[in-house]
Amino acid sequence: MFTKNSLDQLILSKRTVLCVGLDTDPMKIPPCITGTLQQRVLEFNQKIIHATAPRCVAFKINTAFYEAMGHEGWYILMKTALYIKEQYPSAFLIADAKRADIGNTSEKYARAFLEEMPFDAITASPYMGIDSIQPFFKEGKYIILLALTSNKGAMDFQLQPMADGRPLYQHVLQKFSDHYDEDKLMFVAGATHGEILKVIRSMVPEHYLLVPGVGAQGGDLSLTLQAGINSAGAGLLINSSREILYASNAENFWEAAAIVSEKYGI
Repeated sequence: MFTKNSLDQLILSKRTVLCVGLDTDPMKIPPCITGTLQQRVLEFNQKIIHATAPRCVAFKINTAFYEAMGHEGWYILMKTALYIKEQYPSAFLIADAKRADIGNTSEKYARAFLEEMPFDAITASPYMGIDSIQPFFKEGKYIILLALTSNKGAMDFQLQPMADGRPLYQHVLQKFSDHYDEDKLMFVAGATHGEILKVIRSMVPEHYLLVPGVGAQGGDLSLTLQAGINSAGAGLLINSSREILYASNAENFWEAAAIVSEKYGI
């Protein structure tokens, strides 16, 4: 079980805010790893996990990369999640599934990822409202809501002003932070928006932020740290996926991954 305080302590003890994104693409696995699809992906994931675990506080499994492998992908996803929890039980494990639907459907999603699978948190879309999110609030688990994403399409809706002049993402932050405290709820806030992170932190001063966009997407690490760290000196998980996973294509690729992961220390 995780709380804001336990996450704060984990970050402060390890001196890092890194969340390693396991967005594993079989086509990009180094050629030194051979065997079946399952064998190759699992070996690659395990080497990355082992190399980066001392230098990170969280792992995020993007379920789309595993769903794309068909039924084998679901097996690999579960095996990867169990490996993390068995080998590194203190790691915060996120299912990047971006779920949410009407209540009874959300309840099934919540059961799948937060009860049947060993995840500590799940990402979700807020745009069907509070009733679509409520089923995900399980004891000791977190829900991570999309507030301001790192892609260019964030301009289409999230940054558009509403009737009161404030952009849509600010309504999301206010609505959900008014209902759920920092022991249950986090927000996704993209590093590619730079100075806006300061606005987000001012609106939710103690809620954790999961920040994609540093690394391959070009977000500024120092600005993200400056804007995102909370009063406890934590409150931030910076996700890095491609930059770490594919740091090298050589036989010792995991060593390159470990070196890259060190830059996220605080």
